[in-house]
Amino acid sequence: METTYLKNDRREIFGWLAYDWANSAFYTTVVTVLAGPYLTALAQDDVGKAGVVLTLGPFGSVTSDNLFTSTLGASIFLQIFLLPILGSIADFTPFKKKMMAFFCYFGVVASSLLFFITGTNYLLGCVLLLVSNICFAASNVFYNSFLVDITTEDKRDKISSYGYAAGYVAGLVMLFVNLALINFAPSLGMEKGTAVRVSMLAASLWWGIFAAITFYLVRSRPPEQDAKGRGLIKIGFVELWRTMRELAGLKYTLLFLCGYLLYNDGIQTVILNSSIFLSQELYISKGLESDPTFLLGIFVIAQVSALIGAIVFERISRVLGAKRTIMVCLVIWSGIVIFAYGFLETALQAQIMSVFIGLVLGSTQALSRSLFSQMIPKSRESAFFGLYEISEKGTSWIGNLVFAVVVGTTGSYRQAILALIAFFVAGLVILFLTNTAKAIHAAGNRTAEEAASQ
Repeated sequence: METTYLKNDRREIFGWLAYDWANSAFYTTVVTVLAGPYLTALAQDDVGKAGVVLTLGPFGSVTSDNLFTSTLGASIFLQIFLLPILGSIADFTPFKKKMMAFFCYFGVVASSLLFFITGTNYLLGCVLLLVSNICFAASNVFYNSFLVDITTEDKRDKISSYGYAAGYVAGLVMLFVNLALINFAPSLGMEKGTAVRVSMLAASLWWGIFAAITFYLVRSRPPEQDAKGRGLIKIGFVELWRTMRELAGLKYTLLFLCGYLLYNDGIQTVILNSSIFLSQELYISKGLESDPTFLLGIFVIAQVSALIGAIVFERISRVLGAKRTIMVCLVIWSGIVIFAYGFLETALQAQIMSVFIGLVLGSTQALSRSLFSQMIPKSRESAFFGLYEISEKGTSWIGNLVFAVVVGTTGSYRQAILALIAFFVAGLVILFLTNTAKAIHAAGNRTAEEAASQ
């Protein structure tokens, strides 16, 4: 008997939301807040500020200042090749959930091992961070494609936004715990560096434990396409080429994806480097020791406002539409980087800025994800989301490279943050030129309004 898979099932939606709850704690605590300042501090203690860590010959050098951004850049460069191939393979096998689980738990193990990084073995820490970030992004390829499997078009803005909201709540809970641990570390007989390592371990384990809910509740769907005896690696490359040709024929889907890759690259670069930016500009450049407690507090504020923003802007999108709402958010993003470059001087200003970052962070990403899910052909979800994931949560390749190069050549984090405005402006212009309704119809799907009326 053939199994019927109904959409909008509350049990599966809850399971799907649980993965954002699970992995966002890792992303927020490890990748965004703690790993950058911690690894940078270890490197600077070893070779000094701006000291050479690795010499890359004609490609220049990796310094203690740009070690973290260079690590993320290398991780993301590898993802460019891996993620689209994984997505193509997933569309031809019944193993999408198993592949998602494999990368999830491989990433959990890699990030948990960061607990053992101390002293001069920070390069090993960079390798572990590189691996865990790749696994994080790879698992998200399959996670995002499940949104199409479990929801109808009229529910996706809402469910996608709720997914990000769940992630922000989880990140907030973990940040509060970590903030308390690091703040009270001395009274617990623990050094702050040890407290940071314990915090990264706790966030990694959180990812693995709560992800189990997703893998229990979300059901695998049989592929609608047959592998026909072909090897999976061959399928990956052949179908990637097919996806690229198919995308070329979907004019407005391609246009949207180009705009998204630009503006979300800028968003991810801001988020991934915000901790190191604030640490260097508010503390190190003034001869002060970086304060992990303050950095965690900043992200607590951002998480709270992101939770509010994801819900509020989803409701705004019901009036303006997803496209126009995203455009409003991009204007605000441009204002944020201008403020960071020219006006940021105090801790209070950093806190105010974090409120605005949070308000537009989740809303931009959640609405972009649900909008893109309507622009891709049926049964091709993983393949297309493999391309989408190149600049999704946890990845930023061009922006991160630009940021690292500007820091390396000018020594200025402010110049680097200002350079990112180009990504927001270019993405805004491209999105303005994208006819999203035509993109949805060209892919053979219904708009949210059409789905709601039927």
